[in-house]
Amino acid sequence: MTDSEDGPEEPANLRFLRRLVTGLTAVMMAGVLLIIVLIVIRFRDAGPVLPDSIDLPDGAQAVAVTAAEGWYAVVTDDNRILIFDRVTGQLRQTVVVD
Repeated sequence: MTDSEDGPEEPANLRFLRRLVTGLTAVMMAGVLLIIVLIVIRFRDAGPVLPDSIDLPDGAQAVAVTAAEGWYAVVTDDNRILIFDRVTGQLRQTVVVD
């Protein structure tokens, strides 16, 4: 075995292991970057568009709101689910929860 100016020559297995670790590091960095980009893209979405105000009957208080295509629903504190039309804002249906 001869020593070069840079030091002794490293074994092929060690060279392979060093390249493997470097490749794994690069893949992990790319994966973390991809996850960050996906999170930013996901949270950039404004979410569902709801009306500025909802007129609840009988002075009921809203507990929860959910939205779907063409309608939105309001759960009230008196155990009712009020379903409103998204376009007109008119009350479509009232469901009483026992």
